[in-house]
Amino acid sequence: MNPGRYPISATTTARATPGWSLNTALAPSALFGANGMKFGPDGQLYVAQAFGSQISALNPETGAARTIVPVGSAVVAPDDLAFDTHGVLYITEVMSERVSARLPDGTLRVIADNVPVANGITTHGDRIFMDEFRVGGRVLELFADGRTPRVIAENLRLPNALAMGPDGHLYFPQVANGEIWRVAAEGGLPERVTAGLALPTAAKFSPRGELYTVEAASGDITRIDLQTRTKTTIAKVRPGIDNFAFTADGRLFVSHFIDGGVAEIEADGRERILVAAGLLGPFGLATGADGTLYIADGMSLAVHKADGSLAARPALLVNHDFPGFARGVAVDAAGACYLTTSAGTVARYLAGQETKALATSLNLATGIALAADGSVIVCETGAGRVLKISMEGKTTTLARGLASPVGVVALPDGSCFVSESAAGRVVHVQGGNVTPVLAGLREPHGLAQLGDTLFVLDRAAKTLTQFTRSTGQTELVAEYLPVGAAPGIVPKTLPGIADVMPGPLLPFSDLAATADGRILIGADGAGAVLAVTRK
Repeated sequence: MNPGRYPISATTTARATPGWSLNTALAPSALFGANGMKFGPDGQLYVAQAFGSQISALNPETGAARTIVPVGSAVVAPDDLAFDTHGVLYITEVMSERVSARLPDGTLRVIADNVPVANGITTHGDRIFMDEFRVGGRVLELFADGRTPRVIAENLRLPNALAMGPDGHLYFPQVANGEIWRVAAEGGLPERVTAGLALPTAAKFSPRGELYTVEAASGDITRIDLQTRTKTTIAKVRPGIDNFAFTADGRLFVSHFIDGGVAEIEADGRERILVAAGLLGPFGLATGADGTLYIADGMSLAVHKADGSLAARPALLVNHDFPGFARGVAVDAAGACYLTTSAGTVARYLAGQETKALATSLNLATGIALAADGSVIVCETGAGRVLKISMEGKTTTLARGLASPVGVVALPDGSCFVSESAAGRVVHVQGGNVTPVLAGLREPHGLAQLGDTLFVLDRAAKTLTQFTRSTGQTELVAEYLPVGAAPGIVPKTLPGIADVMPGPLLPFSDLAATADGRILIGADGAGAVLAVTRK
C-alpha cells in the first residue's frame, strides 16, 4: 500500500486466515483525489486532497509523497493552497467555511471564517486573495492577522482558483458560465476576458506572463492571448482536471479531482505521470454477470473489467447527467447501474440514456441492492429505514427503527440482510420482521452472499467474517484490512457542500461477490480493491 495514503506497518499488514488467499484486485491510490496545487519554497509540489483532509508534498521528479498535513488534523477538506514570502502555507477548507494558515513550524491557525465554500486562493507577495465557489460567491482579500476580509467582487457564479495577473487584476473562472473574468485587485467592476470554455476550474499565469486555464469537462489545457483573446489548446487529457501549477522555469503540472492523478504536461502535450490515477473511495461495489466491477467512487462511476483493467469512467461529476456524489451501486443484467448519492437520490444510470431518479431527498442513502422482482432495496441510513423502491418510484418501507443501516444484500425470496453499523450487528428483514443473525461486531458495513454464506466487512475492526446460515457458524476470513482510517487516526467528518454534494459525507466500505467465487473488498482507506478466495 502507498504510504502517502495508508501507512502500513508490520502490525497493520492485511492478511488472510489459513484456508484463504488475499490479493490486490485494484492497486491502491497514492492520494485522496488531487485538488489545488502549489510549488513550495522547498521546490516540492504541494497537493491538497479535499476528500482525505490531507496535504502532501510530492517530489516533482519521482512523485514520492510526503504528508504535510495528515488526516485527522484540524484541517478539514483542504481545497487550494498558496505560500507567502515567509513560507506560510494558506489553505482553503472548502466544506468548513474557513481559511487556515500553516506556519513553517507546523502550527495551524484560522485566519478567516464564515467564508462559505472557500475555494481558490492565491498570494501576491504577502497579500492573500480568495474566492467562494458558490452562486453569489465573492472575491476577497484576506489578512494574515485575522482582520475582516475586504470584498473585491461579489454576486459571482462559482468562481474558482484565481491568480494575480501582470496588470494588477485578479483573474478567475466563473465555472458555471464557462468563462474567465478579471477584476482589479483594488476593486471595481469585474470584466469578462473570454467565454465558451468547458467548465474552467482554474486560471493561472506562466512565468512568461501568459494566461492559462484548464477545462474540467473536456480535459483541455488552454492558453489565452490577452491581446487578441484567442484560445489555443496546448494539451488534452482526460476530463476531471482540478488545478495546475507552474515551476519557476515554466514546467506545467496538472491535478485531477476525479481520480487523484497528477502529471507534468510536456512540451509536446504528452503527460509524464507523477501520481497514477486511482480511486477516490472506493465506496459501493457491484459485479456484473461477466465479472465487470462497478464502483461508486464519489465523483464518478468507475467500471473495471474482470482482468482488473479500467474499462471506463462513464459517469463523472462534470457530466450533466451525473446524479451526484455516488455512495452505493447495484447493476442489472443490462448493465444499468443504480446509484445512491449524498443528496439522498436513488438514480438509474445507463450510458447513452437519460438518468432517471427513482427517489430523492432520502436521509443519507447508502447501500443498495437489486431485488428479485426488479425493484431496488436501499438503506436510508440517517432515517434508520430499509426501503423498497420500484422502477416507477413507488416506495415501501421494509424495516424501520434500525441503528444506521448501511449495507444490504437481497435474497431470492424477497428478504434481505442488512448491516446495522451503529448497533454492531447484521439482521434479516422479511415480511416486516427484523431478526438478528450476527451480533458482537464493531461497525459492520458491506455485505456479500455466496451460496449459503454471508460475508460481513467490519470497518472498525478491519476484518472480514463469513457466516454460514445453515450451521450458524462464523469464521474469520481476513484481518488488518485497510478500510477506514489507518490505526491511530480519527478522521473528521466531511460536512459536504450544499447544492453540490450535500453532507455529511459519511464513510462506506462495501463488498461484492463474483461469479467465480471471490469476495471483493472496498479498501477505502488505501484506495484499493482487495480479493479473497478460499484455497
